[in-house]
Amino acid sequence: MIDRRQDGYSGAKAAEIVGITYRQLDYWARTDLVRPSLVDASGSGSRRRYSYRDLLELRVIKSLLDAGIKLESVREVFSYLRDNLGEDVATANLVIQGNQAVLVRDGGELIDLVKQGQGVLNVLALSHVVDDLDARIVELRPTTDASVTALAAGT
Repeated sequence: MIDRRQDGYSGAKAAEIVGITYRQLDYWARTDLVRPSLVDASGSGSRRRYSYRDLLELRVIKSLLDAGIKLESVREVFSYLRDNLGEDVATANLVIQGNQAVLVRDGGELIDLVKQGQGVLNVLALSHVVDDLDARIVELRPTTDASVTALAAGT
């Protein structure tokens, strides 16, 4: 189990965990796609600190981009998700069809998040993104931390 309350992740570690380049992470922060919620850059030499929720948002964005949705559309999708789901992003389910993303809400309500597109449907259950992110964090933690080692060993 991951301690999601820890003091955050550096930019380099966040990029590594999420599976993006540091350059992408920096660009997304500078253009307000995902700014670090714990410590933002405040000039040359300052260090950003990303929270677990920031990592989750970054991973969702990467998944949308990997599905072929353009960054401009991802910005619109994510703006909607933030405005309408707030802290509950991990509970959402997205249906990705080509360059279209549809939010599946409780009760079967479908909300088109991008202009109409065509393609094969892929369901991205964001709860699985949480599990994948947790596993990646455990995998990349230094083994010198006894509690992490015990945690990874299941003890």
